[in-house]
Formats: sequence, C-alpha cells, structure tokens
Amino acid sequence: MASPFSTNNLPALTHPDGTPIRALVVDDEPSLSELMSMGLRMAGWSVQVASDGPSAVKAAREFRPDVLVLDVMMPGFDGVEALTRIRQFMPEVPALFLTAKDAVEDRITGLAAGGDDYVTKPFSMEEVMLRLHRLVQRSGVAAQDDAELVVGDLVLNTDTREVTRGGDDIQLTATQFELLRYLMENPKRVVSKAQILDRVWQYDFGGQANIVELYISYLRKKIDVDRAPMIHTVRGAGYVIKPAEA
Repeated sequence: MASPFSTNNLPALTHPDGTPIRALVVDDEPSLSELMSMGLRMAGWSVQVASDGPSAVKAAREFRPDVLVLDVMMPGFDGVEALTRIRQFMPEVPALFLTAKDAVEDRITGLAAGGDDYVTKPFSMEEVMLRLHRLVQRSGVAAQDDAELVVGDLVLNTDTREVTRGGDDIQLTATQFELLRYLMENPKRVVSKAQILDRVWQYDFGGQANIVELYISYLRKKIDVDRAPMIHTVRGAGYVIKPAEA
C-alpha cells in the first residue's frame, strides 16, 4: 500500500444537498482501516470503520453508507456474508471487496455474491479512491458535475476534454471527442447516423454517411480495444453506448 497519496485528480463528490458521501470501511487490520479512512476523509467523505462481520452490519444499519469497502476474510463472518446481510436492508449499496493477492477464488466469490468491484492486497490508495469514486458516481447518489459524463467506467470531462476508461487516459481527436460526447449524452439510447451527422458534423454529408462508420471504428479502437465493448451497432438503426457487461 502506497502512501502518501493524492486525490487531486479526482472530482469532489457530495450528495446533491452538499452533505458528504458516506463510506463504511470493514477490515480487521487497524493500520489498513486507518490509512483508507484518512484517504477518504481527505477527499471530503464521511467514514465509519468496523472490524468484523457483525459490527459491519450494525454500522450499516445506523450509518446508512453510500458505499462499502469489505475485506473478504475477517472475524465473525466474512465480507461476503456481511454484504448479503447488508443488502437485505440496503439492496442498492455498492460494494468494493479487498482480497488477498493470489486468492482468485475470493474475487470470484465476492463478485458472484453481488460485489461491484475488488482490489487485491497490497494496493495503492489512488486505485482504491478511483474505484470508489466510480462506484459512487454510477450509483447516482452523488451530485452530478455538469462537466462530467459517466457511462460505466468511461468518463468524459467536457471542460478539460479528458477521457478515461477504468482510470486509463484515452487520447481523442476533436471530432472523435465530439462523437463520443454525443453518444455519452445518450447512454443506452440508439442514435442514428443522421442524428450523429447533424450533431457532430452539423450538416448533411449526403451519400457520405459512411464517415460515421469510419469514426465509430476509430472510437472502438480507442475505447473498446482489449476491453469488454461499450459501443454497439444496432443493425438498421444506428449506434448505442452502454456500460460493458461483466
């Protein structure tokens, strides 16, 4: 686990009423819980800590966290059981599992039990912060930054013109950026070639509508290469962007 760490590159998150995002950190290693709590509080979040399964469930009932950080292996009962019990009264709360470096079965079990993401120990706080930000943004509990569009793990900032997927920077040309912005402004909605031409190129290409196909292929090479696809062709209708399927 690396420290010190920085939250400078992450957008500040709050509830729409300005109150802090709430995180419940559950781990039986006090030093790890302290490090993670410090990082989250530096980002302006409210944090509670628990050290075992039963206390995690109790804290969740009282604290009503917006996101959970759960160690898979801990006393009382494990993180998977804790998540199962918490989801009985908070069915939508997202959860990030902490797993041992080589425990592939722990990661599979955690995701199969409804975990939304995981990191392996030892980890960097920067990675944890990034993943928790993404989970909270996708959950919809945070106030939305008008400058930032988020679809799955894909983030586009209209002010800085930065694009990332899973935290990795993606370099786009001006036209590619505008095409991606239009798709992300309409997540899960099919947009036609004519709509894209009108929005991105702002005039009718006539018989050259294949320019859209060309630029969609450019985007796919940058957004979807070696990853689960997000940009899909709907035959005879157009294109749609949506979160990648796990």
